[in-house]
Amino acid sequence: MLDDADRRILRQYQAAPDMPAADLAARAGVTPSTLTRRLDRMRATGVLRGLRGRVNWGVLGYEVEVSLRVTLDKTQPRAFDEFIAAARAVPEVIEIQTLLGVVDARLSVIARDIAHYQQVYRDRILTLPHIADIEALMHVALLKSDEALPL
Repeated sequence: MLDDADRRILRQYQAAPDMPAADLAARAGVTPSTLTRRLDRMRATGVLRGLRGRVNWGVLGYEVEVSLRVTLDKTQPRAFDEFIAAARAVPEVIEIQTLLGVVDARLSVIARDIAHYQQVYRDRILTLPHIADIEALMHVALLKSDEALPL
């Protein structure tokens, strides 16, 4: 699906997505028109899903991040759908993942401080439907966050 030129383009693009096209093309070893054509093709085929801004929650006053591993009561036929719909409505839930295995879902929750987290946990998280078990993991440090092409 991707040739060597595509992989070079992706590596450079991921390292500096805001770099001018001419500079990016030079770093990838292709012409600007080749770069544009290949990036357009990668967008059209879904390889690239677009640019996004990454928020530094700590700068905005959200000092606490907790990962919640949730096991649902799967005896209820709509447990997943109802749980996910309710979790999406919690503003402090910034990510929802569904999983295979003992744990059914993982929620990333942000809060200003421990007191705020405790309020969110008691008032919003514990009231989500169909929770059979929940485990909280407090984030201590982000050591790697990378979507770079592993080539």
